[in-house]
Amino acid sequence: MAMRGWPLIKLLPTKTDFKFVKYARAFGILSAVLCVASIVGCFYPGLNLGIDFRGGASLEVAKPAGQVLELDQIRSAVGELGLGDVGVQGIARRDTGVVDGSTAIVRFQVPEEQDQTEVVRNVESAISGAVGQVTYSDVAVVGSKVSSELFMSGMMALGVATLLMFVYIWFRFEPQFGFGAIVGLVHDVILTFGLIALLRLEFSLNMVAAILTVIGYSMNDTVVVFDRLRENLRKYKAMPLREVIDLSINETLSRTIVTGVTAIMVLAVLAIFGGEALFGFSIALMFGIIVGTYSSIYVGAPVILLWGVKRGGEEDPTPVKLGMASRP
Repeated sequence: MAMRGWPLIKLLPTKTDFKFVKYARAFGILSAVLCVASIVGCFYPGLNLGIDFRGGASLEVAKPAGQVLELDQIRSAVGELGLGDVGVQGIARRDTGVVDGSTAIVRFQVPEEQDQTEVVRNVESAISGAVGQVTYSDVAVVGSKVSSELFMSGMMALGVATLLMFVYIWFRFEPQFGFGAIVGLVHDVILTFGLIALLRLEFSLNMVAAILTVIGYSMNDTVVVFDRLRENLRKYKAMPLREVIDLSINETLSRTIVTGVTAIMVLAVLAIFGGEALFGFSIALMFGIIVGTYSSIYVGAPVILLWGVKRGGEEDPTPVKLGMASRP
């Protein structure tokens, strides 16, 4: 007999009745403490900036067409020279414009006390010893000024993305929802930065892409909860706001869990088998999905409870204190 769907999904209850708002104050305090700790961690000991943001050198390595470069061997050989973070990425061949695995770009740091020419020569020798005869070209040095400008551009991209998400929610729902969404987004971004600082993950352009993805995922989950909340506010006009919030979160909980777990499973495989280059990216994304789901429940929605919303053109009763009984 054919199996109907994935059997593990049957373990999820079709209907839940968790009192999320009841514990909103405790989780709100926890979130505030973690955010403060994350901000402190980003300055001390600080982010582990990669080559993109710290500066260094790069060179192009190529084999004849049809032969494949072993990127892991190159990364290991250059890493043994003690040059800090090493980045190796496959690129398209210059003559054909096709990515066939025969060409890569290698990025590495150049210690200030060492001669640049000598360091590049040592890197070339290490690569040749690891993967055999190759050709080198396009040796370039990225200075600290360019790296700092790139870092500021990355931070600006994160800020603009967050602002645009706020504008989107503002126009789709109401200012109250927009404020709750932006608080949740800032919460997710700060905690993800805190994890990067705590685990000393390399903060590179890949990590900026991971945080932008976290912003998108967090907003997607928040929109699902807010959309159901708005629908229930119209349907249950006499129900206290805290109960409407609990009802809305419970009704979207199974969808949130299935979506989040599915994404985390894929990212876990990527972290295990994707190599060193994708490990930090995958870990940051997994953590971001978890905190994004958490913030939709215990950050965004409780902010709306504190602020109050409009029902049928009239303002909801005075904002409710978290943890206190709501008025009938």
